[in-house]
Amino acid sequence: MRVLIAPDSFGDTLSAVAASRAIARGWSAARPADDVRCAPQSDGGPGFVDVLASRLGTMRTATVAGPLGAAVDARWLLDDSESRPVAYIECAQACGLHQLGGRPTPRTAVSADTTGVGELMVEALGAGAATIVVGLGGSATTDGGRGMIDALGGAREAAARLADVSLVAASDVENPLLGQWGAASVFGPQKGADPATVELLERRMTDHNATLTTIAGRDISVEEGAGAAGGLGAALLALGARRISGATVVADATGRAADVEAAGLVITGEGKFDSQTLRGKVVAALTAAATAAGIPTVVFAGQVAFTSDEIAAAGIAGAHAIVDIAGSVEVAMNDADHQLTRLAEQVAAQWSEGDVERGSRGA
Repeated sequence: MRVLIAPDSFGDTLSAVAASRAIARGWSAARPADDVRCAPQSDGGPGFVDVLASRLGTMRTATVAGPLGAAVDARWLLDDSESRPVAYIECAQACGLHQLGGRPTPRTAVSADTTGVGELMVEALGAGAATIVVGLGGSATTDGGRGMIDALGGAREAAARLADVSLVAASDVENPLLGQWGAASVFGPQKGADPATVELLERRMTDHNATLTTIAGRDISVEEGAGAAGGLGAALLALGARRISGATVVADATGRAADVEAAGLVITGEGKFDSQTLRGKVVAALTAAATAAGIPTVVFAGQVAFTSDEIAAAGIAGAHAIVDIAGSVEVAMNDADHQLTRLAEQVAAQWSEGDVERGSRGA
């Protein structure tokens, strides 16, 4: 059987690349005759460039400002195989939560900015990129992209430098910039903001939106995806970006449709398989593509929040949780690579076509 292994990252425990390798090891141990192909996925968040680099382009590194100003080495990807080179940038490489050097706090929520993202865009322009794709997600910032714009020389200069560039905001986040569902209110607390800090960030971005409106000639704040990456999405939209699902960007760039069509089984996964998964994330997109092609899908996750009936109703052959084989959430997280390999080996040893008909849950 030809098996396509195409997971997203497992939160902070395993990158998509690491997860795909762990699953492949376990599956091949139990079913060595299967033809296993790894095709890690991403929705534009952490791991975006690593996933793409596994299939195309040349990885480059630039030293840029991190979220709090200290220099960080950020990876980005240049695909110059065509006449119009494409640069892929991951905002988390420059201003990710993991680069704060500790837990996020109200102070870091206010101070963190996107300067490094702008510096990566300058690098891409210098390398001759005709298209710049920015993956949004995992940021420590809520600055509305102000730091990025400043790094590009300010609003007028940024617009001029990007006038002839095809700009893409790669994100599955649909939130607007402001209000109850905006960047500060929804994502600020995840970045260390307490209620008073959320109010401060909201006021700051409301003021900044005037600049974005001037750049774009329209109110960007209400557009879908404006709130992505702490409002970095709004700045990119103001500079002419098209918003495209991050999962779709990866799928198109890596030829995922052809991989799915050639497979006899699709395996995907992420940190937690719950209701959020089925709203446009990688697992949902892969399941839909596989179902349309008549190919069964199996999901591996740290935790599974669905019953067997719900899993079957979603068109998924089986969903299996690392925590069930590990025995606890702590072990599942601290030993994720080994436990995921064990889980994949166990599921592979028990796999049969009957699983497609009845659905399954757990280890």
